[in-house]
Amino acid sequence: MASITEANSLFEIDMELDSLLEQIQEQVESGSEPSEDLVARFHQFCDAHGEKVDRIGRFVRMMEAREQFCRNEASRLSDRARAAAGKVERTKNLVLYYLLSRDLKRIEGQQFTLRAQKNSQDSVKITDEAALPLCYCRIDARIEGGVWQTVLSLLPDQIAMALMSSVQEKRPNAEAIKQAAMQGGHVPGAEIRRGSHLRVA
Repeated sequence: MASITEANSLFEIDMELDSLLEQIQEQVESGSEPSEDLVARFHQFCDAHGEKVDRIGRFVRMMEAREQFCRNEASRLSDRARAAAGKVERTKNLVLYYLLSRDLKRIEGQQFTLRAQKNSQDSVKITDEAALPLCYCRIDARIEGGVWQTVLSLLPDQIAMALMSSVQEKRPNAEAIKQAAMQGGHVPGAEIRRGSHLRVA
């Protein structure tokens, strides 16, 4: 049975079961008993079918558990990475303060040299974000497509084009599409259909 399960896909086992059933039915209709070999093979493929289903179920459950573990691990490692980055930044700032407060260019150890070095570019330090004029901010916003379309239609072409060129991501809004379909509308480029999913129980 194990060899049947390993050597055949679920579709192949199912096709063989259909073929065996037809052969058994033909023998019964001809007035004779189904041969023992045929019945035995039928039972073997029934068992193989059940084993195949169980293998698929175990595989899906194992992969789902692995996916969840990886997601949890990624989240944990991401938190640790942020904590490590914070420690690095605080340590660098502490050493830099030490060097600058003593008017030192560098300090040397046996393996490393810690050096105070001017940045290649000026940097901006925000002292009061609330007081910063809006024109000096970059706006990241999530806007419903209908609102965005209305705003663009009310603006001069040049400003509308500038806004359109600033769009970095556009994603379909499934809920808005469903709502339009419920109200009898048709959305070009989309269709509503009831799909299926596999549930492992």
